[in-house]
Order: sequence, then C-alpha cells, then structure tokens
Amino acid sequence: MNLKELGFWRIARRSPENIAAVEPDGTPITAGELLARINQITRLLRDLGLQHGDRVALVAANEVAALETVLACHQAGWYLIPVNTALSAPEIAHIIADCTPGAVVTSARYADTVRTALDQAAIATERRFATGPAEGFRLLADAAPYSGEWIEDRAPGAFMAYTSGTTGRPKGVLRPLATGDPDDAYAAGSAWQLGMFEVEPFQNGTHLVTSPLSHTAVNGLALASLHLGHRVVLMERFDATEMLQLIERERVTTTHVVPTQMHRLLALDPKIRASYDVSTMRNLIHGAGPCPPAVKRGIIDWFGPVVYEYYGASEAAGTVISAREWLARPGSVGRAQPGAAVKIMDEHDHELAPGERGRVYLEMGPRAFEYRGDPEKTRTSVVNGWVTVGDLGYLDEDGYLFLLGRTAEVIVSGGVNVYPAEVEAALLEHPDIADAGVIGVPDQEWGEIVCAVIQPTAWDRATAPGFHDQVTAFCRERLAGFKLPRRIEIVEQLPRGANGKLRKHLLLPKTDGRRTG
Repeated sequence: MNLKELGFWRIARRSPENIAAVEPDGTPITAGELLARINQITRLLRDLGLQHGDRVALVAANEVAALETVLACHQAGWYLIPVNTALSAPEIAHIIADCTPGAVVTSARYADTVRTALDQAAIATERRFATGPAEGFRLLADAAPYSGEWIEDRAPGAFMAYTSGTTGRPKGVLRPLATGDPDDAYAAGSAWQLGMFEVEPFQNGTHLVTSPLSHTAVNGLALASLHLGHRVVLMERFDATEMLQLIERERVTTTHVVPTQMHRLLALDPKIRASYDVSTMRNLIHGAGPCPPAVKRGIIDWFGPVVYEYYGASEAAGTVISAREWLARPGSVGRAQPGAAVKIMDEHDHELAPGERGRVYLEMGPRAFEYRGDPEKTRTSVVNGWVTVGDLGYLDEDGYLFLLGRTAEVIVSGGVNVYPAEVEAALLEHPDIADAGVIGVPDQEWGEIVCAVIQPTAWDRATAPGFHDQVTAFCRERLAGFKLPRRIEIVEQLPRGANGKLRKHLLLPKTDGRRTG
C-alpha cells in the first residue's frame, strides 16, 4: 500500500469527477464538489478568527454537510467536537460551555434545541451556523462566496470526543494535535484503522453509514473510508429493510452497525431477508456495546465470515476480532489492535494473570490524552500510562479479551456479583423481546436484586398473563439462579443514545414493577 496515494484531499484533486458521497435522498456529490465546499468552509471559519487549536462543535444529522465540516477542521488544525443529537438543551449547553467553541454547526431540524443551548452557553450569533434555514443561525452556505480552490497553509486537526456521561458529567478527551501534511496524517491513520478490519483501499469500495455521525466511531470510519478512496453513502436514520435495499442498490462493501441494529436485522421476516443480495459486503464492522452471542452468530450465518468486532474507548485503542476468531472463541472481543496493548488489573493496580477477573486497562500510547478541565478525573483513570473506563473482564491464555460489564453496573445480590451483560444477552434471545437492559435495584433482603427492563416486540403479548413467568423460565434455561431477574419492567422503548449505547442511568424502575421469583 502506497500511503502517498491515500488521503481524501489528495484523492479529490487527482480524481475530482468520482462520486465521493451520496446524501440520504440519493443525491450524489463528486469528490471535486466536496473538496470545494470543504475549502470554502475552512476560509469562512478562518475569516471568523479561528486559529490553530480552536474548536468547532457539530450537532448535525447524517448529511454531507456534516462530513464537510469535519474535513474542514481536519485540514485547518481545529478540534471537531461531535455532539450527540439526542441530548437535551442543558446537556448540549454543558458541552458547549466546557469546550468554548469558535463556531457551532447544526442541522436545521435541531436548531430549536441547539439555540436554547447556545443561549445558555452565551455563544455569539455570528458563530452559530445551520446547514439549512433556521432562525438565529447563519447559513453554512454563507461559505459559498469564498474560494473553493486549494488551501496551502494546512495542518491536521482532530476529534475531541466527550465521554458518554453515564457515570458523571461528560468530559472532553483532549490529545495534542499532530503535525505535518493532513493527507499524510490521515492516510496513515485511516490505513491503520481500516486495516485492522482487513479493508483494502480503493477496490470500488462503498461504505454505508447506518448510525448517527455524532458517534465518533461512525464518523471516524466514514472519514477513513473517504481517505481510502471509498464512496460514502448516508442513511438519514436506521431502518433494517432500507439498509438491505441500499446494500443491494449501492453495492455496499463496508458498514458499521451496533448490536441493536443487528438484532433488528435478524428480526426481519426471513422472506424479506432472502429477497436482497448482500453478497457485496466484505467488512461488516460492529462495536459500541456488548453483542449477544446468538445475535452475532446469526449475522455471521447470514452475511458470512465478514463480521469484525472492535472494543475500545475515546481514551485509547482496544481490541479487534474477526468472525473466524470469534467462532473459535464465542463471546470474546478480540486481541489488542495493532500497536495497542490490554491488561487486567485488580483494585490495587496489580496486573492479573490470564483467567483472573478484574478491571480492563488500555495502553494510552504515544499521544497521551487528558480530560479537558478535569485533572482529577485524568489522575484517577490513568495508572502509569494505562487507562480504564471502568469495564471488567479477563484475558485468556492467548490474549483474547472477554468483557463482563462495567464496575459501575455490577449488581451485588446476596454478596454475589451479577454482570448485567450476561443477563441482557439471555433476554435478547427471547423471540418476544426487542431490546433489554439490566440494572440492580435496592432490596432489603438481598442488598440488590436483578431488574430487567424490557422493550417487547408486541405490547399485547408482553402484557398478557404469564409473560413475566415465561421470561423467567426462559432465562432459567440459560443462567444460574442468582442471575435471574427478580423484577421485570415493560417499557415502550429503552433510552438508547444516538450511538446505540443504553443510557442505564435512565432505567429507573417504576414503583409498580412486578417482582418475580
């Protein structure tokens, strides 16, 4: 692989007529058009006074303008802060106030919420941009009068992701910016990132975006695809049947999904699944949460051995595993990614031997991070160059990692630890359960009991007499007795974030919940 042939800006200058991206409505955008827009946005924001190391916040839908904004930041030496579009105005205001951006870009559909957040954070009107007409925002199209010609004074930018906030207020993961030519920096980074999933550059590749671009991994993989010369096709929002239609029509070769989406794909009528050609898929990548083994096996049986899983965090690289490796070690999330390292430590920061359970630590690598504005959080999360995000697990003799859950989520019932991921995996095998989350709730006798919050596939079946007992019996066939849900709540929809992760701090059971067992 010749890295000097890679990098979106370089590729776009060489082949401006090629289609680089496709809007959710099917509108194609050539590489030349995309490059010109990126250069115009770069000049617009520089005219606003943004300097090297400044920040731009993005609260955007899945549209090409979002990719343009990121690529402008990545060639101008700015940090791009992707903000979850599902957040409330106060949550967005916290991030905006913390990162103090030089500009904020949003989609028109989110303008009302973002306007309230920006008012709370006291962001000046001239620094507010929308991708479509929206009261109180400048149009990003204001960049049109600026030149779209090549920009000479360029420098690599970076993402500054904010942690999910499930265990506290979100904090930005800040790293020093790279130096040199952005094409060189992103060619090398993209080749590393997609190379671990065995994605080849060019090769008529088409990458399908199924999840919100506000999720850093989704955004990063889309950009990496552009840097490797692949087309990027955007879905406005996930729909299982539409995804299959796009795979067939656009001849999709790579995509990124989360376990919830895999579950919904498998829930389609077998006749619908069989009616679409998915044989072009070469690399189906998933992450962003634990995947029940039955779901993953079903996707492998359907798509073939093209499934790749990763585990990691905004703070550090983690692990990767191919379908063939996973079939030999079901439940594993893989071995350390190239150039990365993983180890397990106890509460005294002592490294544990293979098979021993403890907290998962990832090596920070040469570009150490810090939590912006929170040195205490940085200090308590990092041990001698290794960082943890609170996950529990163990390594086998060959270095394959198996996750058990989060320390903040472990349920201690009768003095015994219960790991929610195991219970959730069992629940999701039930044909009448569309989604499930497991938490511990206080109990006078047991300290905590296992509470399952269930989103049913059909409300009438879930509310019929005997459903709770049926679920308990189903789980009893798969789990030890102490892991069984003693309380079951039925809800219309679980509170998942835009990136597919379950927001467990919102799973507060109602007082009339049914206790079983």
